[in-house]
Amino acid sequence: MSELQVTPAVYRECNMDTVVRHLLPGGEAVVFSSRSPDKDSANEDAAAIHSFGDSAQVLTVADGMGGGRLGETASRLTIEAIEESLLAAAEGDLALRSGILSGIENASDRIKDVAQGAGTTVATLEITGHSVRPYHVGDSVILIVGQRGKIKLLTVPHSPVGLAVEAGVLNHDEAMHHEDRHIILNYVGSPEMRIEMGSVVTLARRDTVLIASDGLVDNLTIPEIVALVRKGPLAKAIQSAAEQARQRMSAPTPGQPSKPDDLTIVAYRRR
Repeated sequence: MSELQVTPAVYRECNMDTVVRHLLPGGEAVVFSSRSPDKDSANEDAAAIHSFGDSAQVLTVADGMGGGRLGETASRLTIEAIEESLLAAAEGDLALRSGILSGIENASDRIKDVAQGAGTTVATLEITGHSVRPYHVGDSVILIVGQRGKIKLLTVPHSPVGLAVEAGVLNHDEAMHHEDRHIILNYVGSPEMRIEMGSVVTLARRDTVLIASDGLVDNLTIPEIVALVRKGPLAKAIQSAAEQARQRMSAPTPGQPSKPDDLTIVAYRRR
């Protein structure tokens, strides 16, 4: 494996009005992150983009839990731990998978040691050439969609409502409005944490990869997100998704989802 070639792009406590664009060796990535419109405290989300050589990237979003500084600390520790483990993996010529898994495990230990009562979700994508492998803990979402709108990957939230949708007990519309939607069963910092590592997905040209905290999927339906991000300039697509989600947070409309929350999106598209 090549050593880390591009300075990591790390986002913590952000309150951006526009997306930030990163040109990477294999494609482009964009990031949007802002705190909930109903609070003045820290944005508890964090995100990072790491690039290795000419063909490998690792994208991460962490959504902190515990309120205020507790949530911010948990997400920050997770981003830092993953970065350290990725660097160690690169220096030891180990697989990216090793760095990601070790980083999440180390983050959980650190959170338990220094931030009692805190936790975070994490969603990470390992992109190597045309192949993508997802890793997640909690309910932050990973979505891969083709240019024509075909969903190639949608992670299942580690929550009672997410599992009920997967089992066919609830449909997506019922889940969006369920009173227990905020409850999660698995998070970084929990003594029972488990990391779900998915199968490799092959990216076609112009496929869009998206990772987001639940501020996105609690305010826009999956079909709405797919329609917004599947084509057109990536930065413009993510800007539109973020603006529509924040509009619903700020101005609820009957029949539409609305849940004020921190919102972070990292998206990638192959060139």
